[in-house]
Amino acid sequence: MTILAIDQGTTSTRAILYNTDGTPLGQAQKELSQIYPRPGWVEHDPETIWEDVVTVCRDVLQIAGIAANKIAAIGITNQRETTVIWDRATGKPVHNAIVWQDRRTAEVCARLRADGNEARVQSKTGLLLDPYFSATKIAWLLDNVDGARSKAEAGGLAFGTIDSFLLWRLTGGQVHATDITNAARTLLFDIQKQEWDEDLLNLFGVPRTILPTVHDNMANFGITDAPLLGAEIPIAGMAGDQQAATVGQACFEPGMVKATYGTGCFALLNIGEKPVLSANKLLTTIAYRLNGRTTYALEGSIFTAGAAVQWLRDGVGVVRQAEETEALAKAANPESTVYMVPAFTGLGAPYWDAEARGAIYGLTRDTGREELARATLESVCYQTRDLFEAMAADGAMSPAALRVDGGMIANDWAMQFLSDILDLAVERPVTAETTALGAAMLAGMQVGLMKGPLVLAERWRSHSRFDPRMDPSERSRRYDGWRDAVRRTRSSKDQ
Repeated sequence: MTILAIDQGTTSTRAILYNTDGTPLGQAQKELSQIYPRPGWVEHDPETIWEDVVTVCRDVLQIAGIAANKIAAIGITNQRETTVIWDRATGKPVHNAIVWQDRRTAEVCARLRADGNEARVQSKTGLLLDPYFSATKIAWLLDNVDGARSKAEAGGLAFGTIDSFLLWRLTGGQVHATDITNAARTLLFDIQKQEWDEDLLNLFGVPRTILPTVHDNMANFGITDAPLLGAEIPIAGMAGDQQAATVGQACFEPGMVKATYGTGCFALLNIGEKPVLSANKLLTTIAYRLNGRTTYALEGSIFTAGAAVQWLRDGVGVVRQAEETEALAKAANPESTVYMVPAFTGLGAPYWDAEARGAIYGLTRDTGREELARATLESVCYQTRDLFEAMAADGAMSPAALRVDGGMIANDWAMQFLSDILDLAVERPVTAETTALGAAMLAGMQVGLMKGPLVLAERWRSHSRFDPRMDPSERSRRYDGWRDAVRRTRSSKDQ
């Protein structure tokens, strides 16, 4: 028997088949177009997402030569916070999905913050008031789509992050549910009581009638309609992408940390079974809940990582392929002090500056493609250092190593610079696509085809390790230059 993982991300949709020891048997993928109605606004077409999910699932079965009745379970992982509202009767979305990167509700968040709401929101959700999260997106849709609020209050609409929308469609509209990690990213869920919070619903103006049921990450989420893939298949695992990667990286012990380098970068540090609120603008979130037992994490969210390389390619034509950045960075002038601050949609942790916009500093007449490529890769590493500085300030123990995953980790130059600037070992796993693997592991454990966390942790293997070799004085000088560049970029007066 096999396990099918659906990995619906910000820029692509993938389906990967795994056997019971976590070995991939086949993969299919489709790129996902971004929609930019206005500066700072980012949307997706939910119907395109759904069609792509069905296509890649069918394609991977054909590629692997495996029949649908040989799939024991499906695991779903998804871009978090991205918000969809659909009609319960027709299943049709009332509007495009509002993507996690979208900043249209920045003013609403600023007003809520000015009114003194952030402390109580953080105490319940572990999150900060920022347009990144789902609640203000939901309110925007209800208030800007004709008739949406009244229909929602009458029970005619359903809200979900992408996982919920896919679950609804996969089960033919029979199941409206989510998992606890996605629920915890809405600003509406109390992560200590582990339930939707009436006070928060009132604060954001979200009717309870549109909310999904919340389950563990391993659960009986529903059964697929047989005509979709050729058989009825249990959906048995679900987690937001960063939490799925935490499982896939086997970060099951307090003090273990992983960072995923995709469109953005997200570092999660396992802090155990007690939620500790950050005093340094990190997020306290749920890492996973297995068999009713909850593990929490400190999270740092960087909005722009791989997206900065995409901008080099698609926005300004510095490279034709992302892979070219490695050779260019190696060829760059080592004395260059060019800094790129990729705040295309604001700055995430630990700054949370929704109004900041990207900037490049230190350009000279001899600055070329090489220096721009290097500065772009360095910006991702500097932002990671920002997160680790905040974690240390929150009293987190120093990790033995950073486990990395995502598309950018194939770049050896970037991984070495990451190790250098963090002064920490960086470990690249044998399986780079740990997000999909984590979803498969959750589903596999639920249906009894995979062993528990301890066995999965023992199976984790490092493909390559990068150890720091930069001189401490150079490390300090370079990072000081980065912090100065961020200071000049930020829009907020409170710096």
